[in-house]
Amino acid sequence: MTLQIGDPAPDFTAKDQHGNVVSLQDFKGKKVILYFYPKDSTPGCTTQACNLRDNYDALLKQGYVVLGVSVDDEKSHRKFIEKFELPFSLLADTDHAVVKAFGVWVEKSMYGRTYMGTARTTFVLDEHGIILEIIQKVDTKNHAQQVLQTASK
Repeated sequence: MTLQIGDPAPDFTAKDQHGNVVSLQDFKGKKVILYFYPKDSTPGCTTQACNLRDNYDALLKQGYVVLGVSVDDEKSHRKFIEKFELPFSLLADTDHAVVKAFGVWVEKSMYGRTYMGTARTTFVLDEHGIILEIIQKVDTKNHAQQVLQTASK
């Protein structure tokens, strides 16, 4: 199943970095930036998270809630948040349910070896959970600007 702009986002439940259960339903009435990334504390993922952090106020002014999702566990997320002072929650998708529901758990290849991993992808959702934008070519250094450009469409 491939999600498209205009589709309702799949509902999900996952734990945040503190072990609190978070559901997409919790954010009805709010615009959501749901960004999927491969791994905590890796160069590209750190650059992306810090860009969202550095532009967090601008995203809030546009009415967005930011949620990061990776298959790392809660402890890894806590360390990542503390080290880089991230002001938003990261969801631990250790059973891969959320990445699979959004179609971002894909076969990847590195150094001639194939493996399954998370495709860096961002879904911008409206207040009703409808997908407004899917950013597949994420510019980790300017990701917040990519999202804000979708808001101005």
